[in-house]
Amino acid sequence: MTIIRIVLVDDHALIRAGVRAELAGVVADGRPELEVVGEAASVEEAVAVIRAARPDVVLLDVHLPGGGGRTVIDGLRGHGLDTKFLALSVSDAVDDVIGVVRAGARGYVTKTIAAEHLRDAIARVHAGEAVFSPRLAGFALDAFANDEPVPIDPDLDRLTARESEVLRLIARGYSYKEIASRLCLSVKTIETHVSAVLRKLQLSNRHQLTAWANERRLV
Repeated sequence: MTIIRIVLVDDHALIRAGVRAELAGVVADGRPELEVVGEAASVEEAVAVIRAARPDVVLLDVHLPGGGGRTVIDGLRGHGLDTKFLALSVSDAVDDVIGVVRAGARGYVTKTIAAEHLRDAIARVHAGEAVFSPRLAGFALDAFANDEPVPIDPDLDRLTARESEVLRLIARGYSYKEIASRLCLSVKTIETHVSAVLRKLQLSNRHQLTAWANERRLV
């Protein structure tokens, strides 16, 4: 049985531990079919670990300290790796999907995916297939069909990756407590991010923030 060697890239240790535990549960002839050979919590760490471990598949979060999943893929160009990238993110925003797919990811699934479906997605990406959560498939097709670069919004570009993520969740109507739970952060940290977003975008409250996000089709 072929062993698929995997690197986990996510800035939350709890998420990495959970995914690692799920993947380690698959065995064949006494050996793991899916083997985690490295982990990273930032762009810089990810590039170094992937270059050293040369995995078959990288499970890649979209938003990371030092950049994001797209930055990781870009940082590995020219290193002769035959590694496939599968985005695993809490975000289902259009620009996140399109951005990482155009960078070279072969799949994009959200963190609500069931363990057995994630294992199947890894195997399919390793085999050369493109795998996407059903809701995201249309975005991915648009990304593959359109060679135009993703337009850059100068206002949105002022925000960090985490602030952009919080912005979208606020605009979708999630409470601070719900966002904190989804992102494995404290409510106080979410409040700090929201304050930073409002200040940078020169908005007064979450209602204006929601309207701003809807106008730009970020929700």
